[in-house]
Amino acid sequence: MTARIEALPRTRSGSLLLGAFGVLCALTLWQLAPTLGLVDGDNLPGAVPVLGELFSLAGTSAFWDAVASTLAGAGVGLAIAVVLGVWFGVLMGSSKVAWHALRPTVEFLRPVPGVALIPVAILLFGPSMKSDVLLVAFGCVWVMLVQTLYGVRAVDEVALQTARSYGLTRADRIRFVQLPSALPYIATGLRIASAIALIVAVTAELVAGNDGLGKSISLAQSVGQTEEMYALIVASGILGIVVHLLFGGLEKRFLHWHQSQRVGAER
Repeated sequence: MTARIEALPRTRSGSLLLGAFGVLCALTLWQLAPTLGLVDGDNLPGAVPVLGELFSLAGTSAFWDAVASTLAGAGVGLAIAVVLGVWFGVLMGSSKVAWHALRPTVEFLRPVPGVALIPVAILLFGPSMKSDVLLVAFGCVWVMLVQTLYGVRAVDEVALQTARSYGLTRADRIRFVQLPSALPYIATGLRIASAIALIVAVTAELVAGNDGLGKSISLAQSVGQTEEMYALIVASGILGIVVHLLFGGLEKRFLHWHQSQRVGAER
């Protein structure tokens, strides 16, 4: 029996089965907490009424408008972060001059959380999607930059020397050697940044009042709609899972040739 349980994660169906079992256990504990009086049911409703409210919300256009607003702000901000992060990461990873010139500024700005700039975004753009885009781009760009930087620097020196011996220019070496080698790092950064983008977008909507799931959560809490508030929080988590699976699937599809994907498949 123990051997069979240990073998489950080795198959896709077994992994899904274990995941479903874990979710079921979490939902059961959630439902039992208010039922047994461990928490106040008015402040934390059980899983059954919250999920019922979520299904009801899924039938309204207002819910999907909020989801679309959150995804739009997170998506545009993430796209900007990817372009800037990869460009500066390649620049700093392939040029010592750029590395020494830009490193102090990067090290100063990188620890600043994106949500700390919410007052700045509101002053510049007000409660609009532009402020979401600014905050998401700032919060995600550092992940993309650092991942690209380390990916470019991880290129085998023998490959670079071979490229030089064939007369490839610096631009050609970056294009045909360093950038392709850094793609797994960039893909990992993109997967991490996509989660950060959603977190920052929802947080900005909560604080700044921009249209989206965050604003809907805040409004539900302010009028005492506790079940709706928790349903929207659950919806945000489900959205995060969907985005994670999407980028994970794209990574496996386009980087199936890389060793990390082969090792993951074997496990």
